[in-house]
Amino acid sequence: MGYIGQIALILIATLLAGAISQRLTMPAVIGQLLVGVVLGPGVFNVLQNTELMHAGSEIGVIMLMFIAGIESDLDLLKKYFKPAMNVAMIGVLFPMIVFYGYGQLMGQSFEKAIFWGVIFAATSVSISVEVLREYNRLNTKEGATILGAAVVDDIIAVILLSIFVSAFGVGDSQKMNLVQSTLFQLLYFAGVVVLVKWLAPIILRVAKRLPVRGAVPITSLFLCLSMAWVADTIGLSSVVGAFFAGVAVSQTDFQDEVSDSISSVGYTFFIPIFFVSIGLDMTFGGLLHNLGFVIVMTLLAIVTKLFGGAIGAAITKMNWHSAFAIGSGMVSRGEMALIIAQIGLSAHLLATNLYSEIIIVIVLSTIIAPMLLKWSLKKTGA
Repeated sequence: MGYIGQIALILIATLLAGAISQRLTMPAVIGQLLVGVVLGPGVFNVLQNTELMHAGSEIGVIMLMFIAGIESDLDLLKKYFKPAMNVAMIGVLFPMIVFYGYGQLMGQSFEKAIFWGVIFAATSVSISVEVLREYNRLNTKEGATILGAAVVDDIIAVILLSIFVSAFGVGDSQKMNLVQSTLFQLLYFAGVVVLVKWLAPIILRVAKRLPVRGAVPITSLFLCLSMAWVADTIGLSSVVGAFFAGVAVSQTDFQDEVSDSISSVGYTFFIPIFFVSIGLDMTFGGLLHNLGFVIVMTLLAIVTKLFGGAIGAAITKMNWHSAFAIGSGMVSRGEMALIIAQIGLSAHLLATNLYSEIIIVIVLSTIIAPMLLKWSLKKTGA
């Protein structure tokens, strides 16, 4: 099936699936994720995760997080930075300990067992962001804490990945210089401060004077993609760069103009491709043989992040309903865990015979997370 035909199918299928999900009182993103599972290699094999599909998906998640940054309240993010730190750190610690213990129980070597923990310590907040937007909860204490924790979580995951690939990895994987990458990342965050406070307003004011239609949204998208590219180059996730580019735009007078333009492009084309691409990684070959393993791993993936994040929020004196919602927002693994799993496989830190099952667990946790988050948000009064 040609790429243009695949895109056409994705757009209409995600539109209908999202509408059906909402009619069933579920987040629209659930239906969109399931489109990838049903139409991908897991069931009908109509869609494949080609290079073009991967590129569209990457742009989609970058635009999703850029929009989240534009719509975020910077003062609220600052206010809940301490709870976010606790959520991230405890939310990483729980999966590391539990998955290491389960890996040892399953007869994995020390490095392979602990790498299970590295995979499931990572959070992909992009799915949670979509649920928060759908239910108008992005700019609340729960939303701000989830977003802040996701950024810290991403940094911790990158550091853990660097350490374990450098210490235990073999094969063709690139060895990472932890000190060098940390220095570059610190410089990057210093650059983020400069961009948010001074550069973005100046750049967008200059763009406004250009006699070109859409000059401000185009320039904003340039900032987004540039920040995402630099973040990816220095070892951070591209979504971190996109999010902070959005925060920078949110501090200018052009916030509404850019949000309207980018949302139109993102939600009508690229973001549906991203949601579908996650489901495309799910295949069911050999699933029955390792069904017990998949069930246990999925339960652990959900419980460790849910209670790790909830406890991290609760110790900062948030009530239990809010803490549980925050923990729910950290459950999704998505693209970050998929990338770590792929790197672990190439570095021989992940057993080849369990790779497919690990991918299934990642996708399952990503599909379950929005339902869990919606339910927990209701308890907070959403």
